[in-house]
Amino acid sequence: MEKIKHPPFLKVNIPAGKAAAAPPLGPQLGQRGIQIAAFCKDFNEKTKEIKPGVPLPTRITVNPDRSFSIMMHQPPVTYFLKQAAGIKKGAMKAGQETAGKVSLKHIYEIASIKCQDPTFENISLQEVCKRVIGTAHSIGVEVVQHLDATDYAQFLEERQEIVEQQQEELEELRQSKMLRL
Repeated sequence: MEKIKHPPFLKVNIPAGKAAAAPPLGPQLGQRGIQIAAFCKDFNEKTKEIKPGVPLPTRITVNPDRSFSIMMHQPPVTYFLKQAAGIKKGAMKAGQETAGKVSLKHIYEIASIKCQDPTFENISLQEVCKRVIGTAHSIGVEVVQHLDATDYAQFLEERQEIVEQQQEELEELRQSKMLRL
């Protein structure tokens, strides 16, 4: 009986159209014996129709002859949720604060996009919606029935002040740790 050789496998999020030989991607590819320039050119060519910078979960399989195959999935659910909520990052203390709000319509749209992924191919749309809602709660995004534009704009302005205050507190912590060294 022959021994089965499993090829090296790499899972990484790469921004669309921005694959480069620079770290962290370059060293990961080099360790597996992949030609970095050829990979970057191939990946950027495949993602030229996608908005630059969109994170794409990518699965790279390396063959024994150093050739590779690229399998790209839809962007992560957190990316879609942050885009729909109009925020740059989630809540620092999820469950205790609300970073943004999305409607059930947004949840349905995100779930219908994520159903195209191979990981969700045997799961019902309803189950995918539940998972998207769970992810929303984990990053501090509240799911509501309807979203009023003027109320939400006011919420985002108030939230911006809170985020700036949290950034100042984090910077003070960093400075105090630097002084201790």
